[in-house]
Amino acid sequence: MPANPTGIAHIQHALQPLLPLLEQAASNVQDQMISNYPVMLVFPATEEASIGLPLVDAGQAGWSVNITTLEELVTKGIVEMANVDRFREVYKSNKASLCCLLLDNVQPRFIFIPVSSTP
Repeated sequence: MPANPTGIAHIQHALQPLLPLLEQAASNVQDQMISNYPVMLVFPATEEASIGLPLVDAGQAGWSVNITTLEELVTKGIVEMANVDRFREVYKSNKASLCCLLLDNVQPRFIFIPVSSTP
Protein backbone atom coordinates (compact mmCIF):
# COMPACT_ATOMS: atom_id res chain seq x y z
CA MET A 1 0.00 0.00 0.00
CA PRO A 2 1.37 3.48 -0.82
CA ALA A 3 2.72 5.54 2.05
CA ASN A 4 0.36 8.41 1.27
CA PRO A 5 -2.70 7.16 -0.65
CA THR A 6 -4.61 10.39 -0.13
CA GLY A 7 -1.77 12.29 -1.79
CA ILE A 8 -1.68 9.87 -4.71
CA ALA A 9 -5.45 10.11 -5.15
CA HIS A 10 -5.12 13.90 -5.17
CA ILE A 11 -2.39 13.75 -7.83
CA GLN A 12 -4.42 11.34 -9.96
CA HIS A 13 -7.36 13.71 -9.77
CA ALA A 14 -5.20 16.74 -10.58
CA LEU A 15 -3.69 15.01 -13.62
CA GLN A 16 -7.01 13.66 -14.92
CA PRO A 17 -7.52 16.47 -17.49
CA LEU A 18 -3.97 15.88 -18.79
CA LEU A 19 -4.28 12.12 -19.29
CA PRO A 20 -5.07 12.25 -23.04
CA LEU A 21 -1.97 14.38 -23.67
CA LEU A 22 0.22 12.22 -21.44
CA GLU A 23 -1.10 9.01 -22.97
CA GLN A 24 -0.43 10.34 -26.49
CA ALA A 25 3.11 11.34 -25.55
CA ALA A 26 3.79 7.87 -24.12
CA SER A 27 2.38 6.26 -27.28
CA ASN A 28 4.60 8.47 -29.45
CA VAL A 29 7.70 7.38 -27.52
CA GLN A 30 6.77 3.74 -28.11
CA ASP A 31 5.60 4.19 -31.73
CA GLN A 32 8.81 6.01 -32.68
CA MET A 33 10.80 3.20 -31.06
CA ILE A 34 12.51 5.57 -28.63
CA SER A 35 11.66 3.25 -25.74
CA ASN A 36 9.17 0.58 -24.80
CA TYR A 37 9.08 2.09 -21.32
CA PRO A 38 8.05 5.77 -21.27
CA VAL A 39 7.75 7.27 -17.81
CA MET A 40 6.04 10.50 -16.75
CA LEU A 41 8.07 12.45 -14.21
CA VAL A 42 5.52 14.26 -12.02
CA PHE A 43 6.78 16.95 -9.67
CA PRO A 44 5.43 20.00 -7.77
CA ALA A 45 5.26 23.36 -9.49
CA THR A 46 7.72 24.75 -6.97
CA GLU A 47 10.46 22.30 -8.02
CA GLU A 48 12.60 21.83 -11.10
CA ALA A 49 13.60 18.58 -12.77
CA SER A 50 16.59 17.96 -14.99
CA ILE A 51 15.29 14.63 -16.22
CA GLY A 52 13.34 14.10 -19.43
CA LEU A 53 11.61 16.60 -21.67
CA PRO A 54 8.95 19.03 -20.42
CA LEU A 55 5.39 18.13 -21.39
CA VAL A 56 3.27 20.15 -18.98
CA ASP A 57 4.33 23.25 -17.13
CA ALA A 58 2.63 23.54 -13.77
CA GLY A 59 -0.77 25.03 -14.31
CA GLN A 60 -3.79 25.08 -12.10
CA ALA A 61 -3.10 21.45 -11.20
CA GLY A 62 0.09 22.54 -9.41
CA TRP A 63 2.13 19.73 -10.96
CA SER A 64 4.61 19.75 -13.82
CA VAL A 65 5.19 16.71 -16.01
CA ASN A 66 8.27 15.70 -17.99
CA ILE A 67 8.49 12.59 -20.12
CA THR A 68 11.46 10.30 -19.75
CA THR A 69 12.30 6.66 -20.33
CA LEU A 70 13.49 3.70 -18.34
CA GLU A 71 16.78 3.95 -20.21
CA GLU A 72 17.36 7.54 -19.06
CA LEU A 73 16.42 6.62 -15.49
CA VAL A 74 19.02 3.84 -15.57
CA THR A 75 21.66 6.11 -17.11
CA LYS A 76 21.06 8.75 -14.41
CA GLY A 77 21.21 6.12 -11.64
CA ILE A 78 17.58 6.52 -10.57
CA VAL A 79 16.78 2.91 -11.43
CA GLU A 80 19.59 0.50 -10.68
CA MET A 81 20.55 -1.95 -13.40
CA ALA A 82 19.78 -4.80 -11.00
CA ASN A 83 16.15 -3.64 -10.87
CA VAL A 84 15.52 -3.25 -14.60
CA ASP A 85 13.95 -6.68 -15.15
CA ARG A 86 11.68 -6.22 -12.14
CA PHE A 87 10.69 -2.75 -13.39
CA ARG A 88 9.85 -4.18 -16.83
CA GLU A 89 7.65 -6.88 -15.27
CA VAL A 90 5.71 -4.37 -13.19
CA TYR A 91 5.43 -2.01 -16.17
CA LYS A 92 4.07 -4.75 -18.43
CA SER A 93 1.54 -5.84 -15.79
CA ASN A 94 0.13 -2.28 -15.80
CA LYS A 95 -0.41 -1.88 -19.57
CA ALA A 96 -3.68 0.05 -19.09
CA SER A 97 -1.93 2.67 -16.97
CA LEU A 98 0.59 5.47 -17.32
CA CYS A 99 3.81 4.90 -15.44
CA CYS A 100 4.71 7.95 -13.37
CA LEU A 101 7.71 8.70 -11.22
CA LEU A 102 6.28 10.88 -8.50
CA LEU A 103 8.64 13.35 -6.89
CA ASP A 104 6.88 14.88 -3.92
CA ASN A 105 7.54 15.56 -0.26
CA VAL A 106 7.19 11.91 0.74
CA GLN A 107 9.73 9.92 -1.27
CA PRO A 108 10.28 9.42 -4.99
CA ARG A 109 8.16 6.47 -6.09
CA PHE A 110 6.56 4.92 -9.12
CA ILE A 111 2.81 5.00 -9.44
CA PHE A 112 0.54 3.82 -12.22
CA ILE A 113 -2.41 6.00 -13.21
CA PRO A 114 -5.19 4.14 -15.06
CA VAL A 115 -6.14 5.55 -18.46
CA SER A 116 -9.26 4.86 -20.43
CA SER A 117 -7.95 4.17 -23.90
CA THR A 118 -10.35 3.62 -26.69
CA PRO A 119 -8.75 1.68 -29.54
